Amino acid sequence: MKPNRTVTLRQTAILKHLKQNGRALVDDLADMFGTTPQTIRKDLNALASVNQIARFHGGAALVGGTEYIGFRVREQIARDQKEQIAGAVAGLIPNTSSLAINAGTTTVACARRLAHHIGLQVVTDSVFLANEIREFIGLEVIVPAGTVRKSDGAILGEAAVDFIRQFRVDTALIGTAAIAPDGAMLDYDLREAAVVRVIIENARNVILAADSMKFGRAAPVCIGHLDQVDTLVTDAGCPVALRQICAAKGVRLVTAK
Repeated sequence: MKPNRTVTLRQTAILKHLKQNGRALVDDLADMFGTTPQTIRKDLNALASVNQIARFHGGAALVGGTEYIGFRVREQIARDQKEQIAGAVAGLIPNTSSLAINAGTTTVACARRLAHHIGLQVVTDSVFLANEIREFIGLEVIVPAGTVRKSDGAILGEAAVDFIRQFRVDTALIGTAAIAPDGAMLDYDLREAAVVRVIIENARNVILAADSMKFGRAAPVCIGHLDQVDTLVTDAGCPVALRQICAAKGVRLVTAK
């Protein structure tokens, strides 16, 4: 029937919007689709009932799946916040030092801000990230062997883990797919998690770059916990709960502007 088709099309459009933006508020969606908040709530409840999204008070967020969506799509999610975070992170990286960076849209944004650094040795598990910064005059870029993930160029596998384990870097710059309410850092890929764990274990200083929308999301694989992080760089939308976890775990919180 036509009414049902209309609802289905709107729900599809809502899901597409959430995939692009991560989360949305009921009132904003109502304005966007020219309908009432009550109708939007029904649409969100329908999507949540089939595990497509997660509801929170006043809105909804995309549910973490079992694998990454395309890099270019993820790059557009919280784009402004990632750029703010990247600027703040660049100021925390000293010249003439070693740095390990894992694959991710936020870490790529941060790496692009290193163009004016000098004397950096960068180890990364991402061919995409390596290609983005390989012409920076002040950087030496090192990548491991392994299997390249098609969605974003991440280098995965035991060979990558063993290679990175040989380094003892000054700073680890990591991203994460999600941060659980208990402070666990989560990812979708077990192989990527193994790489990030060894990066964390072999760094003197760990910086986590993550936009505030990552908090409360779900992903199936744990890569570590905030108590392994020295500094969290996030945006002004950082929720109170995440601030409290950082304070309790002694994590320095830097809010990018």
